[in-house]
Amino acid sequence: MTDLPQDHDYRRDFAAALDRDNPLRDARDQFVIADETIYFDGNSLGRLPKATAGALNALIDEEWGRSLIRSWPSWLQRCVAVSDQLGQVVLGVEAGQVAVCDSTTINLYKVLDAACELRPDRKTILIEQDNFPTDLYVVQGIAQARGMTVRLIDSDINNGVSTEQLAVLLSNDTAVVVLSHVGYRSGALADMVGITEVVHEAGALMIWDLSHSAGSVTIPLAKSGADFAVGCTYKYLNGGPGAPAYLYVRRDLLKSVRQPIWGWFSQQDQFAMDSTYTPVTGIAKFTTGTPNMLGTTAVGTGLDTIASVGIEAVEETGQLLTGYALMLAERWLTPLGFTVASPRQASRRGAHLTLHHEAGWQICQAMIARGVVPDFRTPDRVRLGFAPVTTSYTDIWDGFQVIVQIVETGEYKSFPTERAQVT
Repeated sequence: MTDLPQDHDYRRDFAAALDRDNPLRDARDQFVIADETIYFDGNSLGRLPKATAGALNALIDEEWGRSLIRSWPSWLQRCVAVSDQLGQVVLGVEAGQVAVCDSTTINLYKVLDAACELRPDRKTILIEQDNFPTDLYVVQGIAQARGMTVRLIDSDINNGVSTEQLAVLLSNDTAVVVLSHVGYRSGALADMVGITEVVHEAGALMIWDLSHSAGSVTIPLAKSGADFAVGCTYKYLNGGPGAPAYLYVRRDLLKSVRQPIWGWFSQQDQFAMDSTYTPVTGIAKFTTGTPNMLGTTAVGTGLDTIASVGIEAVEETGQLLTGYALMLAERWLTPLGFTVASPRQASRRGAHLTLHHEAGWQICQAMIARGVVPDFRTPDRVRLGFAPVTTSYTDIWDGFQVIVQIVETGEYKSFPTERAQVT
């Protein structure tokens, strides 16, 4: 391909050649792709793995339908197996430190309150101003309940928070820092190792939200020594809408840490039905009530698709896909009033690319009407999520051609400027 004319890079046959060379090209066959929709929203809801329907049918027909309550021993083993698989395959940590359970919001509440309890003499929580709203709300709620102060990090909306910026804000009153590994709006990838190091040097604890990084990039949780992490499974992990989330607690904290939501699934002798709570000492301490087995089973099949190709190959493909999209954006879309609202350096990006345009909402609606599905984020940002295991280079080429046509012809102007409830 190096001998081809330069303009060939912008032709569809070049994209097709990239697809033929893509090491993940066969992974796409593991997913349900029911129509010609070009799907740029895998960072909001991942595609359905073909194996999921069979796994859920087996659970419904056999495990629930025939075995009924007798299935609980195997179900509980599955909960542990799926949690450990997520930790080892996606997060790069040893078994016994991850629990698949509850929602991201509830899990963040649990680990944040637990972290604050470990630093009782410190009264400040640091969080980036552009973090995902639910993270901000949980931090505000816990700070209010505990009489603490929230300090917002005024990070760049396109590039995220830097180690240097955070270092000057830390003090001996900082109890906990809460950051997203990949920014939900821009796709900016934070320096987990460097940031965690300066947080620990200040004597504070570190919580990472991995919702937009798990299943799209490698995550140096073990190398960084991060204390806690949370994340969802319905984006790049393809667990399905509302699938159970997960949390991570570093092993050496498990004996001493106290989590705030006491439930019978974290009780030491669960079926003794004791009226006094005595928690287990392992990661199960952070579970609460009866696990969602339909959701957990679906998470397992989603993880299998990532395990089949390896997270390193996923990360590399994600960088190449976003890099290819960046090349097309600068050539085709910049002259049409778009600006790139994500880091240009591949090592600083997750697997989504964000574009800014003053008519971003209308353009998103026009794209959807043409069968190209992005999502919209304020202010005026078109967010394009390229799930590495399901997005092709020709998807990107075809989708960007549609964007060009929509804007060049003014087609987007016929769509309302008022935003809908779901964007």
